[in-house]
Amino acid sequence: MNVYMDHAGTTPLDPRVAKEMEPYSLTKYGNPSSLYTLGMEAREGIDEARSQISKFLNVKNTYDKIVFTSGGTESNNLALKGVAYAYRKKGKHIITSKIEHHAILEPCEWLEKEGFQVTYLPVDKYGMVNPQELESAIRKDTILVSIMHANNEIGTIEPIEELTKVAHDHGALFHTDAVQTYGKIPVDVEAMQVDILSMSAHKIYGPRGVGALYIRKGVRMQPLFHGGGHEFRKRSGTENTPGIVGFGMATKIAKSEMSHDKKKQSKLRDKLIKGSLLIDNSRLNGHPKKRLPNNVNCIYLYVEGESLILELDFHGISANTGSACSSKSLEPSHVLGALGLKPEESHGSIRFTLGRQNTKEEVNYVLEVLPKVIERFRSISPFKEDFILQE
Repeated sequence: MNVYMDHAGTTPLDPRVAKEMEPYSLTKYGNPSSLYTLGMEAREGIDEARSQISKFLNVKNTYDKIVFTSGGTESNNLALKGVAYAYRKKGKHIITSKIEHHAILEPCEWLEKEGFQVTYLPVDKYGMVNPQELESAIRKDTILVSIMHANNEIGTIEPIEELTKVAHDHGALFHTDAVQTYGKIPVDVEAMQVDILSMSAHKIYGPRGVGALYIRKGVRMQPLFHGGGHEFRKRSGTENTPGIVGFGMATKIAKSEMSHDKKKQSKLRDKLIKGSLLIDNSRLNGHPKKRLPNNVNCIYLYVEGESLILELDFHGISANTGSACSSKSLEPSHVLGALGLKPEESHGSIRFTLGRQNTKEEVNYVLEVLPKVIERFRSISPFKEDFILQE
């Protein structure tokens, strides 16, 4: 049996999305900035995708912008660097959290080298950011707060509405990395009151190499790319029309099927968590309730996550350890470290992330294979007596 459970890393392209994209590569291939028919057809495809994404986000104001990018990483870089340089005369202080994706942390580190100051907020043992911590950290020269909507490793969903209120009460803009939540749970920019929001297509059965950034009316942003002034002069470069059309179609499908998917995946998630925690010396990472419907992240002591992943792969099970973008690194997860876990504990973490096609039978198969694999590795582990799992 082949079981794919790394949907937080990427998802397979939905055949319905591929079908929608095809004409924009073969027959509607015109440059969307052109006035001739082929160009206008391409432009119509982009406009429709922008409308589909706006509807999913509950964008009310037609002056608010959906700017297409090459993916979540570019969206995050544009949000952070774009705002930092547009507002640098007002202040040079930015606030984020210690558990952000590297696509946030790396730009923040780069901005620090450019003279900006960044405060990295701590999280509790579940990975939650406390609004009071933000209140204490915010300053008169704080221009931007960036806190992810849900964590890519442990699935914890952050209290964005409370955090945005704190930021706005102090005159700071608020950005959220919603790459892991967009298309999986409701993402309402009006309810959340975020100013900027990052998205990615390949996390929701869309194509790789395309993402988007929501920008509320009135938010200034210095572009990263300069050229023809595409995407409201926020992101120059000829648009990836097939990818954008695919993103729109993936969003449309997600909007119509999200309730069903969420209910199904939550049941499978809970079954997988319950079965996983029957294994001795195991623990769930992340919030037990306020978590993504498809995320299971557990620690199994006396086992190396990398070895476990390879052995599971031998049995046809695709999972991950740490974040997908850095899983080849031997460094312990910065997210689990922020929760207070020791490096040796973090190395025993495994992340299963479910998708539309996963079944109860597949979960049963994982729960049949996983304990046997862990037992075998523990029987030869030289570290068994070196540490115990802390409550």
